[in-house]
Amino acid sequence: MVTLGPIGIAASGLAADHPDAQIDLARKAEAAGYSTVWLAGGQGNNLPAIDRVVRATEHIQVASGILSVDVVPAREVAQSYTDLEKSAPGRFVVGLGGAHGPRPLRTLNSYLDDLDTEAPVVPAASRVLAALGPAVLALARDRAAGAYPYLVTPEYVEGARATLGPGAALAVLLTVVPESDPATARAAATEGLRFLRTVPGYHRNFLRMGFTDSEIADLDARFVDAVTAWGDLDTIVTRIREYHTAGADQVVLRLSGEAEFFDRWLHRFAEALLP
Repeated sequence: MVTLGPIGIAASGLAADHPDAQIDLARKAEAAGYSTVWLAGGQGNNLPAIDRVVRATEHIQVASGILSVDVVPAREVAQSYTDLEKSAPGRFVVGLGGAHGPRPLRTLNSYLDDLDTEAPVVPAASRVLAALGPAVLALARDRAAGAYPYLVTPEYVEGARATLGPGAALAVLLTVVPESDPATARAAATEGLRFLRTVPGYHRNFLRMGFTDSEIADLDARFVDAVTAWGDLDTIVTRIREYHTAGADQVVLRLSGEAEFFDRWLHRFAEALLP
């Protein structure tokens, strides 16, 4: 079963012209004591990047956050997982999601069937699902090691933990903005949320969390404050602990900024949150 430490780091906002940026981040995160680095899958196939990062580090878990089941064939995921298990067992956490179309749940189930039955297999204990709604959370409970939601509140996490039960892994991706000025912080957080206007899949979940259509569409301050964390170090640390108290096993920090800024906060959060 996947065992996640309390704090992970997401590889986001890295320089596109720096091919080794993910390796550099993973090595720094490993040295600072983070247990997991999550590599964004986007719309492509990041299995080669996962392989490089695992082989360039010593013990940090490398999770795909996420591999799209609409893009990456199950047999390729299985082969990469099997290859890495031979040399670095337990290091590749297979994060899956991205099922679109009219019947996404059927698509996910079919993909998981392939991973279960076509050799080489990826055991349920080594995979997590990008889950938001109750049906996919139940699927993550029944057919994976747990769930990896994004843009959620601590109250949502309480409900997700109740659905998943005590034994499943729950990693929550959280955008953090180390900025105390409300206008500056919200502007930075809002910039990272503009994709929601072209990706409607989150909307229903936001409504379940109690936000109105206008708050979601306008990226209202109440909405932004509820699904991100901003402020000084103590304020953000307190916010992260709210997610842990609500039932998250791991909070995955999504930081962005210039390299010097990123490195400074990577270490400051490690000092504040890791044993």
